[in-house]
Amino acid sequence: MEPYLVTAPEHMAIRDELMQREPLFHRAGFGTTGKDFEKMTAPEFWEVGASGRRFSRQFVLSTLEKKYENSTEDVWEVGDFHCLEIAADNYLVTYTLIQGARVTRRATIWRRTFEGWQILYHQGTMVAQTP
Repeated sequence: MEPYLVTAPEHMAIRDELMQREPLFHRAGFGTTGKDFEKMTAPEFWEVGASGRRFSRQFVLSTLEKKYENSTEDVWEVGDFHCLEIAADNYLVTYTLIQGARVTRRATIWRRTFEGWQILYHQGTMVAQTP
C-alpha cells in the first residue's frame, strides 16, 4: 500500500528534526518534568487519545508527571513518518507507532517558535487487528 502522505523534499530537514521528537512524550532527552512538558506544549494544546477521549493540556501534563515518577522503559517502533507544512511554521506529522501488539496511527501538529518547537494538537487512533 502506498503512503497517503509523502514529505516534500524541501521539508525533509524539518521531518528529520520532528522525527527526533516523536513519539510524543517518549523522548526523555527533551525533558521529563512538568516544566519541560509545559515548554513543549502550546497553551492551547489538546489531545485525542487512542480511546477516542479528549484530553486537556492540564490533564496530559499531570498524567505525564505521574508517568515519569515511576518510569519504565518503553519499547516501541515508529514507521511511515511523514511531514506536511499546513501553515507558515506549522507542520502536521503522521506516523505509525508499534508497541508490541498495539498499533496506532499518530498525528501531531507542531509549531516552530523563537523558543523552539511546540505541540498544538496530538491524536492517536487504534489500528484494527485483522484476523
